[in-house]
Amino acid sequence: MSKTTPATLALQKAGVTFSLHAYDYDPSAERIGLQAAEAIGEPPSRVLKTLMAEVDGKPVCVVVPSDREVSMKKLAAAFGGKSAQMMKPADAERATGYKVGGISPFGQRRKVPTAIEENALAEDYVYVNGGQRGLQIRLAPNDALTALGAKSAPLIA
Repeated sequence: MSKTTPATLALQKAGVTFSLHAYDYDPSAERIGLQAAEAIGEPPSRVLKTLMAEVDGKPVCVVVPSDREVSMKKLAAAFGGKSAQMMKPADAERATGYKVGGISPFGQRRKVPTAIEENALAEDYVYVNGGQRGLQIRLAPNDALTALGAKSAPLIA
């Protein structure tokens, strides 16, 4: 497994302190984020999943705890839109340059507006996908927010 991905390069360029944590990715896992949390021995509230969605037809990136679901109504409101829906997996892969199960909010092919669930900012540290299946990045949630130029908002159902 490569320890250098577009995500790690983006964080290095931004001067963000982080550590990498590899785990055995299970492609048959029902919920990838929960499988990652279990594999690295962290509570799901600290292991954030990266989801690609569309608000009023425009792509956005959403980062929420792996054990929670996104509220489409709250997601639309966070970006000042009327409606939101999840992006189709093939579209998410094309937009980000990553494979589903390895989508990171960092180093995506195109920069899109990003929101992080506000409750995640209360954690001392969080994990986000490192840009490939089986690789997590541990960092301070506020560093993630700053490096992404993201907003924090209530996003979960």
